[in-house]
Amino acid sequence: MEIVVFGAGSLGSLLGGLLAREHAVTLVGRDPHVATVAESGLRISNRIDAAVEPAATTDGTNLNAELAVVTVKAYDTDQAATALAAGSFDAALSLQNGLGNEATLANALDCEVLAGTATYGARLIEPGHAECTGVGEIVLGAPSGGASPQAERIAGAFRDADVETSASGSMPHRLWEKVAVNAGINPVTALARVPNGALAAPPARDIARRAAKETARTARAEGVDLSTDAALAALERVVETTAENRSSMLQDVAAGRRTEIDAVSEAVVERAEDHGIDAPTNELLAGVVRSWERERGLREP
Repeated sequence: MEIVVFGAGSLGSLLGGLLAREHAVTLVGRDPHVATVAESGLRISNRIDAAVEPAATTDGTNLNAELAVVTVKAYDTDQAATALAAGSFDAALSLQNGLGNEATLANALDCEVLAGTATYGARLIEPGHAECTGVGEIVLGAPSGGASPQAERIAGAFRDADVETSASGSMPHRLWEKVAVNAGINPVTALARVPNGALAAPPARDIARRAAKETARTARAEGVDLSTDAALAALERVVETTAENRSSMLQDVAAGRRTEIDAVSEAVVERAEDHGIDAPTNELLAGVVRSWERERGLREP
């Protein structure tokens, strides 16, 4: 299968590298990483060891492939969609954090857009070197739920490359569960500057649980059957299994980069307001992170 991975950061590089063991993969990202991959290939280490030679470019326009996998930050989805719209694809798959990415891609692309979740742990060590910090699973399917022959075909192609993958007819539930986990973990770890495992004990645990509870309540208002118990169980499971990990938002804050707070906590607040629901914990976390970003010139005043 011909695959374009748009967003060759940590996850994009790891997944693209794993897929390149079996498929024709093009990574789209930034230099110096992309230049290094184009010249010397991509090394994967730690939980998985591999050396592959995918194509790599900084220009994501006018590309043609069977599949585009989108792994950019949520705030770059518009830019990615515009670039991909100049090419041709049979399907696109979002493996991004937050809400609304699939709709943005679908508005721009003339192909089926699938939703997905990824639990592989990834870190970009240096240009040309991605680390797998944990072997997980890719789950994909139609954003609105139900069967998707395209999702089944892509899942099979991923499995051919020894990437743990399954197709699901319940992606709305999976996406909202992921948002509940991210809403609980990401802003709390970023603001407290602690690894995920710190959320196993109060007071961080209590804040994270409140954020996850509000997200589950909002999901139900949106018509998604996500119970509070299920959201909290998912949160606790991820905290336990990724205890030593630094969340993506913590990594962004530590590096002085803009975060994905708009697509996670702020998106929960906005959806909650649509249904007349309060989400005070998510509102507070979003406000503090957004204020940090404004102070550093990472967003408009």
